[in-house]
Amino acid sequence: MNYNEAITYIHSLMRFGSRPGLENISRLLNELGNPQNELKYIHVAGTNGKGSTSSFISSVLREAGLKTGLYISPFVVAFNERIQINGEYISDQELAEWTEIIKTASEKIADAKNPITEFEFITALGFKYFADRGCDVVVLEVGLGGRLDATNVIKKPLASIITQIDLDHTGVLGETIEKIAAEKCGIIKRDSFVITTADNSAETLEVIAQTTAYNCSTLVCADAKNAEITDCGIGSQTFKYKNSEYKIKLLGKHQISNAVVAIETVKNVFKDITDGTIKKGLLKTAFPARCEVISEEPLLLLDGSHNPNGTAALDKVLSDLKINNAIAIVGFMADKDVKDAISKVSGHFSKMIAVEVASNNRTMKAEELAENCKEFCSDSVAAESYTKAIALAKEANKPIIVFGSLYLSSDIRPLLLNSDKTI
Repeated sequence: MNYNEAITYIHSLMRFGSRPGLENISRLLNELGNPQNELKYIHVAGTNGKGSTSSFISSVLREAGLKTGLYISPFVVAFNERIQINGEYISDQELAEWTEIIKTASEKIADAKNPITEFEFITALGFKYFADRGCDVVVLEVGLGGRLDATNVIKKPLASIITQIDLDHTGVLGETIEKIAAEKCGIIKRDSFVITTADNSAETLEVIAQTTAYNCSTLVCADAKNAEITDCGIGSQTFKYKNSEYKIKLLGKHQISNAVVAIETVKNVFKDITDGTIKKGLLKTAFPARCEVISEEPLLLLDGSHNPNGTAALDKVLSDLKINNAIAIVGFMADKDVKDAISKVSGHFSKMIAVEVASNNRTMKAEELAENCKEFCSDSVAAESYTKAIALAKEANKPIIVFGSLYLSSDIRPLLLNSDKTI
């Protein structure tokens, strides 16, 4: 099996959809010798900030000399991005080799009524790869929810992190913030650390506190209100927190919140890691499509904000940078609260260009999305392709902000990076 065959096979499993539950992943991992039990974890759940927080922690841990695995989803740059060790993606050859191994194991336990899903398959592959490569610790991002997510097959982690929680995937997780919080708090195990952000609502924090107490664990609430921003620009921002100064390249006050969660996680769990190492690790953290500046002049910014909390955070970034009268390129999944998400940030745009997300069949049609955008920006149009959307946006010679689904970010990022050559 080569790389292309492996990717084709993995994606073919998408036809089985996403089914919450631990039975399938447990059967598969048992067939593989339960590699997940050989590893130590930082387990990360939440609605917004999971990927950035995971990346901050991973960067600090590898700066401290720990062989650090990172498991995230979805990907932006390449599929291999989902499984990393010390910042290096799993190679094409390794992905192909491990896909064949996991495929053989999954076929042995094949059950027509309960087939292995794509996420279960790639999660098992990640566990096997990290164990085989002897990782000291794995930063493990939840896929959906927490309690019944395939990653929750692990035993007690070093820490369970709950990032900011918002109304998302309500059809699966529940229609209230309390129900969603309860699902995400399902990753909390007994006698461990729980780190969350004070940015969460009072209702969410109450659920987190109750679940932590029930599990006899220790709760740490990281409060970015105690962080003082000392410098902010397009390329980086600096802040003081608990008498130390830190600098990060990821933009937005929400990223300071994520960095503070990372700081508290490392200081509580890895007490021998120095503040100097934390500073170096945070500064080295990069994460595509999280208020990523593709170019500064003219400004071209890519962000994977796809729900109201995410676009509210983007609104704050644009406000801090005094970005107005800009052009937006947007693409959303049809099952998202599109109007609410757009309303949070629409005031910064004089024109909005809607596209369909080519790589996902859950996409909202461009024409329908454009109609939603018109409620907040009268000059809203649909574009038939990413290339047409970029060309149309560049005509205005204004700042361009691309946001919405992370699938959109993955699709359009290569075109944005080469837009001067291709448009």
